[in-house]
Amino acid sequence: MRFYLYMNDWLCKDKKIFAMTLFEILNFNRELLERLTRVGLKPDDYKYIDLYVLSIRHGVCERKIYEIVGRFKKECTFHAV
Repeated sequence: MRFYLYMNDWLCKDKKIFAMTLFEILNFNRELLERLTRVGLKPDDYKYIDLYVLSIRHGVCERKIYEIVGRFKKECTFHAV
């Protein structure tokens, strides 16, 4: 099933834009997705790219990140406030 989006360009003419279906996107990227799966990539890993770059830039190891996240989740105590 193919569908199209209609957008107005700056000349106020309708512009027909082809929008791919999910199947077409997966099929187009099939070889890349297979390679990434073979090396152990999980689909949601893209979310953590910035975190990884920041950890390298600031010299923070994986264990330290878990420690910091755990500390930030804790409730404040009465004496701390």
